[in-house]
Order: sequence, then structure tokens, then C-alpha cells
Amino acid sequence: MSIRPEVPRLLEGKVVMVCGVGPDLGRSMAVRCAQAGADVVLAARTESRLEGVATEVEALGRTALSVPADLADAASRSELVRRSLARFGKVDGLINSAFVQPPQERLLDTDLDAIRGWTDVNVLASVGLVQLLAETLSENNGSVVLVNSMVLRNQLPGFGAYRMDKAALLAAARSLSVELGPSGVRVNSVAPGYIWGHKVRRAFERQAAAHGTAPESVYEEVAAGTDLRRLPTTDEIADAAVFLTSDMASGISGQCLDVNCGHTHH
Repeated sequence: MSIRPEVPRLLEGKVVMVCGVGPDLGRSMAVRCAQAGADVVLAARTESRLEGVATEVEALGRTALSVPADLADAASRSELVRRSLARFGKVDGLINSAFVQPPQERLLDTDLDAIRGWTDVNVLASVGLVQLLAETLSENNGSVVLVNSMVLRNQLPGFGAYRMDKAALLAAARSLSVELGPSGVRVNSVAPGYIWGHKVRRAFERQAAAHGTAPESVYEEVAAGTDLRRLPTTDEIADAAVFLTSDMASGISGQCLDVNCGHTHH
């Protein structure tokens, strides 16, 4: 695939909080927001990872604030928002891609206490962040983008707990859109499927080794199920989030945009 073009300056003058900054999608979210003109708050549990992405953001001429945070912890969320407002005075957008992947097993066999722990990260952390940011988002006609999953649409077995969390996250986004809409705040979701990055690449390599084949064969088999015969990159998912965060999407709220190269239709 050719290199993605630079993002238009859709977020000029905005401050965007990007949560769940990992080596793949979270990093792309932050960097593409910076390319679009935003100053960026970076949140994740691993401080060293935040520092690396902050360097990339600042190399683009934007300001980055790195805040190590456990989004499942209420005090940590509060400190994240406090530091963000102290540094920038506002937050115009929230993009949350933080999640935990439950083990692939039958929902019938899954421990309920374990589900409660995963839900804290996959659902309640997003709701808690929006609660804390509601005032500043309302003051700035802000936008929220929550990262969901293609698991909403497919019937793959072994994803019961994860599918349940993502369905709840979708319902939360819709409810927040209803509640914050009168204040001018838009709330949307982006639902990727396979995302071509380090994590999926390593997974395909493991599958290939287990079956005595090449990773390229695994990729081709999965990609054959998409309309475009390929998997979306992290930047392609990030660009959808940048669009929804921007004023170009000013009439869009309560929606879920699937970005999966046509792996499912909705």
C-alpha cells in the first residue's frame, strides 16, 4: 500500500485527548491528530511508550502532554482530566481506544468476576472519562470517538465476553450522544476489524508457524473475506477518528462507522 497522505488541518486549534496509546492504533491516533493540527493529551499505562509518541507529536510542531493513567481507576481518570485542563485549559475531543481483550472462550464458561474486570476497562472507563470531560466538551462543542470492534457484526465463536462489552460500549455511546447532544457535543464510534499493525502481524506469524505455512498465506486468507482484499492500516482507522472528531463531521452523532475494508456490511 502507498504511504498515506498527510491529514488536512481539520483539528487546527483543538486539544484532543487520546487514550490507549499503544504501539499500533493508539500511536496512529495521536500522530494523525497532531498532523491535523491538534495539541494532544496522551494517556496509557506505559510511560515509556507515551514518551516516544510525545516526541513524534512534538516533531510535528504540536504540544504533547503525557499522562500515565489506569483508565479503570476513578482517581487516575480524575488526575488525567485535571492535568489536561491545567495544561491546556480545555479539551475539545476525546478518542478512546483503550481496551482489554478477554480470552477466546465460550461465554457459558467465562468467570463472571473476570467479566466485571474487563468491563471496567472496555465500557465503564469511557463513560467515566466522558462524565469528567462533559463540561469542557460542552463549552467547546466537543466530540467523542469511542473505538469499538467488528465483533459487533460477526458470529465468530469465543468472543462472547468481548462482544458483550463492545455492544455495551455502543449503547453507551448512543446514550451519551442523546444526553450531550443538546449541549453541542457529538459522540460517535469507530469499529475496525483486523487492523494491519504489529499485533496482528505477530498473530499471523504465530498461526503460520503452527500450520507450517507462510504469514503471507494467513494474511491472504483473512483478506479474501474483505471487499478490498486487504486489511485496513492503523492510519486508516485513525483517519476515520480524526474526521469524526473534526468539524467536518459536525452533523454526525450517535453513529458507528465501520472501517474494515468491507469485511462486514452495516
